Amino acid sequence: MNRLRTLPLLLATVLALGACASTGSTSMLAPDAPRALPAAGPVSVAWEDPAQFTEMRFSGNRHASAEGNWLNTLATYMRTEAEETLPTGHRLELTIVDIQRAGRYEPWLAPNLQDARIIRDMYPPRMTLRFRELDSSGSVLAEGERKLSDPAFLMNASRFNDSDPLRYEKRMVDSWLRSDWRTASR
Repeated sequence: MNRLRTLPLLLATVLALGACASTGSTSMLAPDAPRALPAAGPVSVAWEDPAQFTEMRFSGNRHASAEGNWLNTLATYMRTEAEETLPTGHRLELTIVDIQRAGRYEPWLAPNLQDARIIRDMYPPRMTLRFRELDSSGSVLAEGERKLSDPAFLMNASRFNDSDPLRYEKRMVDSWLRSDWRTASR
């Protein structure tokens, strides 16, 4: 009879340990987590250690900031958008040095809001990135580091019901590609 009572507890423990092990390997903070998108096309996107990103260190909830696949999603978006502006035969290398997503976690507001990202104008998106553009022969055409920010991100909101959690960061990247990068690389 005693074995029948401990079996469910043992099974629950094994399942919990398995869940922890499987989520730990997919964390963007894991030592073996990828630090770049797989090579494909003329634009490469890499990132430095996410544990050092402002997003992780000062967001108010490091665990919630590290959850999900948002870094990979943003890097994929950057690659796709940059490929559209890149002249034929050119290559572009992008490295995300630092990022702070729009909003912060404010766990002091209420216990049930500890995992809610609060969007306020005092928490704009920011990103530091390095870039290098090469022509078809491999000669460097442009390179540098840019500090992107969109302090008016709430005023520039285009759609009221937009549910993309990276909409502010994507708009900031679009603005950079449209104004700074496109004119600098021509």
